[in-house]
Amino acid sequence: MGFEGQVWHVGGGEPVGEILIDDADFPWLSGRFTAGPGYDAVRELFARELVLAERDEDGHWAEWERVHDEIRRRVSLVSPDGPVPEFLLHIEGDRAWFRWSDKPFDA
Repeated sequence: MGFEGQVWHVGGGEPVGEILIDDADFPWLSGRFTAGPGYDAVRELFARELVLAERDEDGHWAEWERVHDEIRRRVSLVSPDGPVPEFLLHIEGDRAWFRWSDKPFDA
């Protein structure tokens, strides 16, 4: 099944935005991000997550995990088939890229 052209939704208290998929490079999907009314409430979390993900120094991964956990607590990802239980989502400007699992990870 092709993913290009699909619209995935990022939710929260209010809709955070939509991702129109324009590239599928397994295991990552990416596309044009259109912010919704709930994006301002999580914008800084996504910016912080990217800064931490791009760092390469001792000890920063624990901080990255805290930020990622906060994103997961506040945001959901919904495929055209319904909510996905696990995901790693990056948003920068009008671009978003993510990977997901249709099954929850073991704790």
